[in-house]
Amino acid sequence: MKMRAEGFLNMMNMVAVVAWLVSFNIVFCFAHIHGFGDQPLSKIAIDKAVVSLHSAASITATPSLLGTKGEDTQWVTVDIDYPEPSADDWVGVFSPAKLNSSTCPPVSDPREEIPYICSAPVKFQFLNYSNSHYTKTGKGSLKFQLINQRADFSFALFSGGLLNPKLVAVSNFISFVNPKVPLYPRLAQGKSWDEMTVTWTSGYHINEAIPFVEWGSEGKTPVQSPAGTLTFGRNSMCGSPARTVGWRDPGFIHTSFLKNLWPNLVYTYRLGHLLSNGSYIWSKKYSFKSSPYPGQDSLQRVIIFGDMGKAERDGSNEYNAYQPGSLNTTDQLIKDLENIDIVFHIGDITYANGYISQWDQFTAQVEPIASTVPYMIASGNHERDWPNTGSFYDTTDSGGECGVLAQNMFFVPADNRANFWYATDYGMFHFCIADSEHDWREGTEQYKFIEHCLATVDRQKQPWLIFVAHRVLGYSSDSWYAMEGSFEEPMGRESLQKLWQKYKVDIAFYGHVHNYERTCPIYQNQCVNDERSQYSGVVNGTIHVVAGGAGSHLSDFSKVIPKWSLYRDYDFGFVKLTAFNHSSLLFEYKKSSDGKVYDSFTVSRDYKDVLACVHDACEATTSAT
Repeated sequence: MKMRAEGFLNMMNMVAVVAWLVSFNIVFCFAHIHGFGDQPLSKIAIDKAVVSLHSAASITATPSLLGTKGEDTQWVTVDIDYPEPSADDWVGVFSPAKLNSSTCPPVSDPREEIPYICSAPVKFQFLNYSNSHYTKTGKGSLKFQLINQRADFSFALFSGGLLNPKLVAVSNFISFVNPKVPLYPRLAQGKSWDEMTVTWTSGYHINEAIPFVEWGSEGKTPVQSPAGTLTFGRNSMCGSPARTVGWRDPGFIHTSFLKNLWPNLVYTYRLGHLLSNGSYIWSKKYSFKSSPYPGQDSLQRVIIFGDMGKAERDGSNEYNAYQPGSLNTTDQLIKDLENIDIVFHIGDITYANGYISQWDQFTAQVEPIASTVPYMIASGNHERDWPNTGSFYDTTDSGGECGVLAQNMFFVPADNRANFWYATDYGMFHFCIADSEHDWREGTEQYKFIEHCLATVDRQKQPWLIFVAHRVLGYSSDSWYAMEGSFEEPMGRESLQKLWQKYKVDIAFYGHVHNYERTCPIYQNQCVNDERSQYSGVVNGTIHVVAGGAGSHLSDFSKVIPKWSLYRDYDFGFVKLTAFNHSSLLFEYKKSSDGKVYDSFTVSRDYKDVLACVHDACEATTSAT
């Protein structure tokens, strides 16, 4: 039943509804976003929503107070009673519960006084998802897993499905005991090998509390390191939905730099905020092992994948078939965390696509990993791309984020974090991380960085040279690339392959394509080695690996299998590299479903093999004596 604002106000006899729709001046301005079809929140056409409050409908959330034992995640039961049920009724989770109407578009017709809501829900579920008798009885119960996101929550019952939503009832408000507490630490390598950075999110402005990290090794007196604080506003977003319906206050993002670490030593740490009254707010305790000295001969284990995204453990329908492998990948990494030293998530991090709340959801999902080992990221199209903002691709894939979320939520040791290219060392590995969303072609600033990164590594100390980019700048037999005829990102390898060959890159990794594929050692479209699983001796070509199947919907391969394609897998998975010493490397591809190895190879060689002359990679010589 549609009604004018004053009409439904006269009918309101539910305190929660009055509070939700009247006291806080809520307005629905959630325009249906096209072009981001994969993001489930964009499928809710709340621009068509009308208020249809039903006096006999009720929705109640329990418990009302969360985190009473210090939890930052808790399950909530939502009970629904609606006398006019239908199969397309759904419940949305809104946070903050008090929504803001300040950015809603003006009403063109002065007679139109229908309230509107200006923010997307954090998540949603259909009533018949876990209540098979709901359409007959009108009674149902849903379970939602909530994380602490610096604000309170309310639950809204809608009929009419996602395309024609009608607001039927609103729940009581619920909240965590302290919504502002420091949460979800993310470790990352600093700019030097003996530095670890800790980034976290809180609700504390620096005027309220001073952020820091307390840390130390066993038996030593802990020290406290200050943290810098960043945040950003709606005006930092480049377009919709990030600037409109997807906007949610990101809180405050703190980063502390833990310096002068001893190599391979376990440190414990906790996040702290000193309040103005002299009291402290603490996180729980965490621990990490510091990085080895560059070139150090020890066991070193690296995880690499792309395009994981996030998913919901409560089965919220928003992520049905969106990132179906995400939780499996996350859980396999958590299960094997004792055997992992560093993680590289090489682009397409959350697939938030402009729905800012999803970044909190993602950092909560990976917290067991990112709080324990460095979680290094690369920039992908779903983080950066937006028209007329300097991205190399003029697409709307970031949903208006234009890189702001990625460069603030995670630290990378880049000279300019808006340009997401950087180098980092881990023991015997040297990584050159490119940014495929900025121009990489010869003559560009990034091309100069890539060559400098590859040229300056000491291969005697760091024999394992790894190149990383989000888009496939090398080789892939994905069906889309096959239709293009290039089996690569257009203009991908034309400039870079001579650098890979000249500096003898061992492996180049990519995401973007949601499957797994490994090539032979290759140069200029030709395999330069007939071996498939045991490589030894001279480095005469680069092995290219697509590892973009960590979570998002899978990509089809071409029916034609190129000669250079040694292994393809249409499934979710990730890669693990294990360096045993300076002469022995193990590569493993594991499926996310069971953690077992489905493809592998080894590399065995000596330093002289790295120095040896190969085609287009020979040092100049002279006949002089």
